[in-house]
Amino acid sequence: MLISTKGRYALRLMLDLALCEQGKYVALKDVAQRQGISVKYLEQIISVLSRAGFVRSVRGSGGGYMLTNEPKDYTVGMILRLTEGSLAPVQCLEVEHNDCPRADSCVTLGVWEKLYSAINSVVDTITLQDLVNDSSRLTS
Repeated sequence: MLISTKGRYALRLMLDLALCEQGKYVALKDVAQRQGISVKYLEQIISVLSRAGFVRSVRGSGGGYMLTNEPKDYTVGMILRLTEGSLAPVQCLEVEHNDCPRADSCVTLGVWEKLYSAINSVVDTITLQDLVNDSSRLTS
């Protein structure tokens, strides 16, 4: 499994917004400059985040984007699944019911299930607030 730039940049964008002063809208061009990501690419990502209700926006002078909820309310898993889709390491685990004809006799299926479980347990327990806290420890 490989997380694309879209997923990685979405996480960086959400973290950037979380690190900004609460209640203030942040211009996408400022995020782009801080993160070293093109504004055009961030516009594509922010539209996905906005449609999902993760961020809200205000147009015009003093406008920009902010998180809809507190950083503690977003997990890394939520953000990655929104932008990446499934985090399953193999295709047969991307659906709720594995309908692979080999599922009952697949010796390796257990490996992929354990890997998928491990991935989910990591990304679903780390919040944006955890990353904010980690960021403050790195910069102090």
